Amino acid sequence: MNKQIILVAALFGMLAVILGAFGAHGLEGKISDYHLNTWKTANQYHFYHTLALLFLSTFSRAKNSSIRVSFIAFTLGILLFSGSLYILSVRSLIGIDGWSFLGPITPLGGLCFIVGWIGLFIAAMRNRS
Repeated sequence: MNKQIILVAALFGMLAVILGAFGAHGLEGKISDYHLNTWKTANQYHFYHTLALLFLSTFSRAKNSSIRVSFIAFTLGILLFSGSLYILSVRSLIGIDGWSFLGPITPLGGLCFIVGWIGLFIAAMRNRS
């Protein structure tokens, strides 16, 4: 298993739990239901792709470029997709209402997720065991 992938996944997993708990207990009643649902979506995708990173680490002995592409793509996807949604959810609380550039960043994160899954598919096709 690739230690770097596992360490990043462990960090993202810890952050997903913390941010999920914060959303459930710290944001209720402070942001609209719409924004709370956006936070929950960010947290779900954050968790899904953290688990995908852990699964990806099982392929790391293969040492092919598809693994590296997936690792980078899933990592960027979590940061861009989930990160932008987390910020968009609470931007009125933290006083950054004018950050409209975050909206277009979310789909770029989604594209990174798609690239990561394609890379995982290719890695699985190349793996002979």
